[in-house]
Amino acid sequence: MPSEQTRNVSRRPTPAELRSMLGANLRQLSNQAASISALCRDLGINRTQYNRYLAGESFPRPDVLHRICSYFQVDARILLEPVEKIENSSSGLLTDPAIAQFVSGASRKLEEDVFPSGFYRFSRRSFLEDQMYVQGLIYVFRNGNNTFLKGFEAKDAMSQQGLPTNPATREFRGAILPQEDGVAALVSRKGSATTSFNYLARIPSFENNFWVGYVTRTVRENVAGRRVERLVYEHLGTNTAKVLAAARMSGFCDQEGLMPYHKNLLKVGEGFS
Repeated sequence: MPSEQTRNVSRRPTPAELRSMLGANLRQLSNQAASISALCRDLGINRTQYNRYLAGESFPRPDVLHRICSYFQVDARILLEPVEKIENSSSGLLTDPAIAQFVSGASRKLEEDVFPSGFYRFSRRSFLEDQMYVQGLIYVFRNGNNTFLKGFEAKDAMSQQGLPTNPATREFRGAILPQEDGVAALVSRKGSATTSFNYLARIPSFENNFWVGYVTRTVRENVAGRRVERLVYEHLGTNTAKVLAAARMSGFCDQEGLMPYHKNLLKVGEGFS
């Protein structure tokens, strides 16, 4: 009588099953993108063709499949197993058994009603210029049970530090973790050796869409500028008009250029404690 292992090896998935599994996994992975159109541009794949992959109607060439796997940082098991199973099969830094019991929040799902997905407008005082403020956009998305954010540093902030201002260098991403009273995020640019820590707690507001906290940067004490500043997040969701308006305001501004409620929440003129 054949063993269970032998039976599993002999059971080969059909082409239709492979296409269906890939489509289901791609639909979940694609949720982290701002839009399917933007994702297709990043991947260099025709939108119509990508939709066929999503629907399980077509299968990518090996080179295209490699491009997709590299982009989403997964392997070819997306043809055979649900993406959640692939992600849970290997320990990440925060879920490693050595510390898992101490940072259990890293593996706890952050619910949508606690910190919803979508676009956020953020503002804070500049770390380097006392009278200047930074406004920008970040995008919060889910991948399985995990919550992430991504955005771009202001061009002025990058050039001020003598760094390139191209999108690849300016992009930052982070992991968002549930806390007892709010959320925390570890955020870094690609390949960067420095990380910022964000803490945010929701505050009462008319639309219940504001979070206030602080952001710290990992630099030495004697480095120019401050290491901690108040931080405001305003949830915009996917409202195109609000998102585009916020995008146009991104970058440095003085206190008069801040949104009135942001200015109030940042407590302009008051020291941080």
